[in-house]
Amino acid sequence: MSTTEELIASAEAHSAPTYHPLPVVVATADGAWMTDVEGRRYLDLLAGYSALNFGHGNRRLIEAAKAQLERVTLTSRAFHHDRFAEFCARLAELCGMEMVLPMNTGAEAVESAVKTARKWGYRVKGVPEGMAKVVVAGNNFHGRTTTIISFSTDSEARADFGPYTPGFEIVPYGDLTAMRAAVTENTVAVLLEPIQGEAGVLVPPAGYLAGVRELTRERNVLFVADEIQSGLGRTGRTFACEHEGVVPDMYVLGKALGGGVVPVSAVVSSSEVLGVFRPGEHGSTFGGNPLACAVALEVIAMLRSGEYQRRATELGEHLRRELGQLTGSGLITQVRGRGLWAGIDIDPVYGTGREISEKLMDRGVLVKDTHGSTVRIAPPLVISKEDLDWGLAQLRGVLGV
Repeated sequence: MSTTEELIASAEAHSAPTYHPLPVVVATADGAWMTDVEGRRYLDLLAGYSALNFGHGNRRLIEAAKAQLERVTLTSRAFHHDRFAEFCARLAELCGMEMVLPMNTGAEAVESAVKTARKWGYRVKGVPEGMAKVVVAGNNFHGRTTTIISFSTDSEARADFGPYTPGFEIVPYGDLTAMRAAVTENTVAVLLEPIQGEAGVLVPPAGYLAGVRELTRERNVLFVADEIQSGLGRTGRTFACEHEGVVPDMYVLGKALGGGVVPVSAVVSSSEVLGVFRPGEHGSTFGGNPLACAVALEVIAMLRSGEYQRRATELGEHLRRELGQLTGSGLITQVRGRGLWAGIDIDPVYGTGREISEKLMDRGVLVKDTHGSTVRIAPPLVISKEDLDWGLAQLRGVLGV
């Protein structure tokens, strides 16, 4: 039995079977490349679901973490620390907002956004107690906590986890007419992914986000944008909402905010919205800890340069041109995406998404499947054009081109 097989067998024996990872065991990584325990190298075209936008082992981020590790890593929110104020101020500035509610994981941030919207609805909008509603879109993926899976349409995420949390209404993604019908006087928020990642990198119809923004302003409802995957450079803009000139009432951020080094998430909004909280009503022991703030501050500084947004735009255009050739040949039935992010529907005759992913792994490329024969490509934004082309060449090889 190889080292890989031994480690996988041990992991399966001692961990809950909540994932079905590809049979590769990574030992080291740098930039857009990972190396397994037996020395084989793989091109990473997933980037930790966009948590690794700046690549593995990014020196700026590692150095920021190292420097903070020598000083202080955790105080809890029982005390102030000297990185917190700057983190909140810089993140609010990046978002064009006023206040930040720091958490750790994306799901925690979504839960916090739901709590914030409900409290705002009761305190500010005047919705009767217990009547607040949040409108969400079908095929969403916002996390896997009990509340979040209560408004999922994915049977695998929901089955056997009830009873479910009430207070949500689900409408088809991209359907403004259905959205308008669902928003009532008790609606406190519309929660959307500007691009649905887990669903297969679904980009909404042109004008949809702008239409939701107009509707929510008209009805005095908060527009909450879950930019956990789509934000922080992935689509060629700092936020995917920017492609339609939309500024939501609340951003939900995570993944790349921690640079792939530490888990960092946040809800960012106005003082009117986040100012509804009082001490003791919400919190997190690790949320906004000194180590997280130090790394996130470096992420924010990197994004302010615009370099990564430009790379995502330029390489993304190249990616779509190359994939377009495969679409024209009939090997790929559809390509969706924006920036350096693509969902590829492969003709099922060539295999399921899982089978395609395994074949690519054998050729030294790591991707992730979703929903049948769909494969997602979301490499680190630091990937070189040459490496991206090599990865696409392996995809052609798998498809027999």
